[in-house]
Amino acid sequence: MKIVVIGGTGLVGSQVVRNLTEHGHEAVAASPQSGVNTLTGEGLAEVLDGAQVVVDLSNSPSFAEEDVTGFFRTSTTNLLEAEATAGVQHHVILSIVGADGIDAGYMRAKVLQENLVKDSGNGWSIVRSTQFFEFLNAIADEATVDGVTHVAPVRFQPIASADVARFVARTAAGTPLDATIEIAGPEAFGFDEIVRKHLAAKGDEREVRTDPEATYFGARLEDKELVPLGEAQLGEVSYEQWRAAQA
Repeated sequence: MKIVVIGGTGLVGSQVVRNLTEHGHEAVAASPQSGVNTLTGEGLAEVLDGAQVVVDLSNSPSFAEEDVTGFFRTSTTNLLEAEATAGVQHHVILSIVGADGIDAGYMRAKVLQENLVKDSGNGWSIVRSTQFFEFLNAIADEATVDGVTHVAPVRFQPIASADVARFVARTAAGTPLDATIEIAGPEAFGFDEIVRKHLAAKGDEREVRTDPEATYFGARLEDKELVPLGEAQLGEVSYEQWRAAQA
């Protein structure tokens, strides 16, 4: 089966391509570097020729609300229109657990993307994931003011990108769900706890201050917003296993 992975050279995308290839699929990594641009439509007709599935892992280069909203609206619309012309039967996207509950521009843009896919009239699957272990450094940096890292004491259940890739690849190789599934790591932590633990493991001496007023993507957090609310599929890689693999 030919499966086109938009963003197939990125952190998750490259692993999705590898997983699909190992299972006998024709996985094609598509990106602006390979001549495929979802914003302009360049290369879409050619890369989608003969494809049965598209996995969209594209992301906006800017997280400003106007920019990211425009990116997902234009990119997703172009993809869906090109897929309809090419006869693609299944559209898979990776989204974020809690996207419809967190009051932040990026999250609203992801919900817009989800809704465009749901309304497309084609087969679709949405995989909502918690944040990746690989993003902990960036999360800590974003939360640091004057050398102090402010993190809210809410529940947090991060996942390894390798597990995300396995779930996305498995979904892409299956029949359309016409539904949303949620995935998360095997362990839940306090958000402040895991950031403190992660920085300490790296030898980073920044103070991590437990701060109920701290924001995330510019939004105040409630306790249940960063973990799956209902039944979720859990990854296999623990934080300690992931850390050991990085070393």
